Amino acid sequence: MAENSITLTFHGAAETVTGSCMEYAWGGRRILVDCGLFQGSRTLESLNYREFDFDAKSIDAVVLTHAHIDHSGLLPKLVANGFSGPIWCTAPTRDLLEFMLADAGRIQEMDAERRNRRRDRAGEPPFVPLYTEQDANAAWRKCRAVDLGEWFEPAAGFRARLWNAGHVLGSASVELEAAGARVMCSGDVGPEFKAFLEDPAGPAGFDHIVCEGTYGGRRRERLTIEQRRAVLQTEVVEALGQGGNLVIPAFALERTQELLLDLAALRSANRIPSVPVFVDSPLASEITGVFASYAAQLSDTGGSNVFADPGFHFVGSVAESIRLNSVSGAIILAASGMCEGGRIRHHLLHNLHRRDSTVLFVGFQAQGTLGRVLLEGAKVARISGSDIQVRARIREIDTYSAHADQGELLDWIAERRPVAGTVFLDHGELRELEALRGEVQRADPATKTRIPKIGEVYSLPQGQEARRLSTGRLDAQAAVGRDWQNAYADLVGGLKSELKRVPDEKREEAIRRMREVLKSYTAFRDGRREQGASAS
Repeated sequence: MAENSITLTFHGAAETVTGSCMEYAWGGRRILVDCGLFQGSRTLESLNYREFDFDAKSIDAVVLTHAHIDHSGLLPKLVANGFSGPIWCTAPTRDLLEFMLADAGRIQEMDAERRNRRRDRAGEPPFVPLYTEQDANAAWRKCRAVDLGEWFEPAAGFRARLWNAGHVLGSASVELEAAGARVMCSGDVGPEFKAFLEDPAGPAGFDHIVCEGTYGGRRRERLTIEQRRAVLQTEVVEALGQGGNLVIPAFALERTQELLLDLAALRSANRIPSVPVFVDSPLASEITGVFASYAAQLSDTGGSNVFADPGFHFVGSVAESIRLNSVSGAIILAASGMCEGGRIRHHLLHNLHRRDSTVLFVGFQAQGTLGRVLLEGAKVARISGSDIQVRARIREIDTYSAHADQGELLDWIAERRPVAGTVFLDHGELRELEALRGEVQRADPATKTRIPKIGEVYSLPQGQEARRLSTGRLDAQAAVGRDWQNAYADLVGGLKSELKRVPDEKREEAIRRMREVLKSYTAFRDGRREQGASAS
């Protein structure tokens, strides 16, 4: 019976790669594994502003896999809504969260202020921040550090321990025991040859597994760190040879530090031009300090501070950042990695229109993000209410991924076998998850696999296949993927060229007819509203 088993609810990261949040309940106790921010299209981000599908006061504890905001970024909202329990995580994750959450709170406040200043929002109700820096600090103070492999009790009736996930500094997979069942939550799994970190680890033999599938449909060439540096060298030399800037959107946590590690090695060996490298992210600077404090425990550092290269310049104030507008022939690293916020958008505003500049993507770009739009060949990018012509070179390398590819995910699952019940595949776009499921089934046809949707609830009995108890939230599921703003950017990008193909004497008529189409949809909407009002 369901009441004698753990129940699992997927509140996010189901058929999408952000918003990780799983609720495990049994015996009147409830814990969350992660409580992350949805990132991507405005439609998907709107889910952050809806009420939780649970009472925050009823949650006994949170077990956090790592510090990335798509796994931790709703913790301040959770605390602001009444959560009073502990947040269990590794010590490095706790140390990183001190800066990550505070920065997230500042971004929420600044984003609300910026939106309220935009002319295209004139007359609309004020935009209220999701949470504040004060809320973020309150959440961080609830963190409790626990060592890898050490059993702890997050709530009565639950036992848990953390295992190295090899994804970013402090990242962990979560092993849970309750109601006689053993469950393993992968968190984000790292790849082979990951700088700084050992390979993922964990025990075998579970009733149920929840495994991420970000790259579930892709197999990458497995490059050593030296081979990866050769790829980066080629991109840097070609970009700087154009005479403009090399702009790299990079996550403040891990990706920036890996790039600095390799840039320092290439500079030292005179394999790239000796140009200044600007790290324009106060958060990345603070996180680099955390890495330096763990240098003795990290691989590839030689126990020393590899981030002290004299050519590295850590940009602090906004005024310093603005001065980079006049720079040419430099390397600029700025967050966020998907171009959804932070100072990278400022640098895109000043470099996308330049034919001599290059934008180099070094990480996954989720559907609906500005980074994904640029990678897919947009000719116009909409940034902060302005349409920017895209003339810069757009490049991508995937050798810095912090996520395991399909083969590495299959290896991780194989090392957790036997699985008596169900393998859930989450934290991935549907195409990637379906590809991974096919390979899991091919490896062992007897394996029961599921791709959950947001809001679905499952019973996790000991030794048996999981049973779905609820079909979940259709409104949240509909928010996954591209939205109208992505379609708008595509339309604007090709509109001028399409109009040029229309005969001169017909262009004004074409524009007039397009306006009439838009007006017809407005009239249809207003008509539907009137019908609804009269019916009531």
